[in-house]
Amino acid sequence: MRLSCADEMLLLNGCPGVIGLAVVFSGEQPDVEQVRARVAERWTGLERMNCVLDRAPGDAGTRRGRLFARRGRLRWTVPGPFDPALHVAAARGKLDDLWARSVDRPLDGEVPPWRLFVVPDAVHGGGFALALVAQHELLDGRSLATLMRSLMDSPATTRVPARPAPLTRTGLRAAGRELRVMAAAGQALPMRSPRETYSSIAVCELPAQTVRSARRQPPDGRGATLNELLVGAVAGALRAEYGPVPGWRQRAEPVYTAVPCDLRTRANPRELGNTLTAVRVPLPVEVEGPVARLRACQAAMATVPERAAVHAGVLFPAAEAVRRTGPWVTRLLAGRGRRSCFAAAATTAMKWPGGASTFEGRRLVRTVGLPPLRYPGTVSFALAQAGDAFTLTAVGNARPDDARRLADAVLTEFETWARTATPSL
Repeated sequence: MRLSCADEMLLLNGCPGVIGLAVVFSGEQPDVEQVRARVAERWTGLERMNCVLDRAPGDAGTRRGRLFARRGRLRWTVPGPFDPALHVAAARGKLDDLWARSVDRPLDGEVPPWRLFVVPDAVHGGGFALALVAQHELLDGRSLATLMRSLMDSPATTRVPARPAPLTRTGLRAAGRELRVMAAAGQALPMRSPRETYSSIAVCELPAQTVRSARRQPPDGRGATLNELLVGAVAGALRAEYGPVPGWRQRAEPVYTAVPCDLRTRANPRELGNTLTAVRVPLPVEVEGPVARLRACQAAMATVPERAAVHAGVLFPAAEAVRRTGPWVTRLLAGRGRRSCFAAAATTAMKWPGGASTFEGRRLVRTVGLPPLRYPGTVSFALAQAGDAFTLTAVGNARPDDARRLADAVLTEFETWARTATPSL
């Protein structure tokens, strides 16, 4: 089967493309064979989990970061069911160590590009974790959550929320506006040279009371969603670490974040693959007050659902139609998106679907995301929620240990909102 436009763009964007989701449980770690048996039972029949990337004749030697050969085509094939003994293994060390080892190591080879690890993890309030790592061109973040939820003791009782269908109707004028926004100039994070960047990763926990208090901001408004809080906190963290934007490179271009948007409807809430788009949102790094920054982020984020509908209803169908004549459309889109000035940050808020869960009787404690390592001069954030447990993961490709400093700065923004009783405009 042919790769979708989203699959190809993620494959050709020049990044390692590794993403992950870990589910932390209380209690004693189960035997790896128990986990393999559950995985074989629940996932063997899922076609996507058995897919292998195949390079058709004419595409010899194509690898991540290179463009298609003139006559070559990439496609998914299903040579047979995956082998649980190869795909499910015990991890060495803690979850944070697994994330650090995985983030820049693509899962190449002749087997489906995903792995599930049983992690002896006591750091994040649990006894162990199940951690799913996959290539982004195979699965998106929503797919990871769907798969992990399907391993639970009672997966069938879960109601999965999804975008109402059909998506908002859009026209050519709206598509033109969105294309102009997606093509506008932006800035990467300040760094001395693209060759002097360092990958870094940090995981930190956010107290539930801090998040609940922050959600009441602005005090005279409707309150903030988790996604709005994350985008606003990232804007404040970038300002705290790098200063006002005009001082970065003496340029007037804004700083953008890429906000992933799930395009599944109520008709296909559990579809696996890459049923998503990324909407480019300006970050109000130049705004001084934390609450004022949050207001600006709320205004920008309010347009995201309508813009995502433009992607789903106009831009993606047009790209799919045109690329049937050749791979140049995907090359063009991937080439534009791979520049760090397209989005200096990526921000994803993830909520565990279905409420409380157990695995072999062990209670779910929290979830921890692994966002992808992107281009030099960028940082990615994933804020995962499971009940009252909130966990932030930052992955940086800029200065040494930027991920830790930025994660701490994001937490400081949440704490500032939590202490704020009145607007500071």
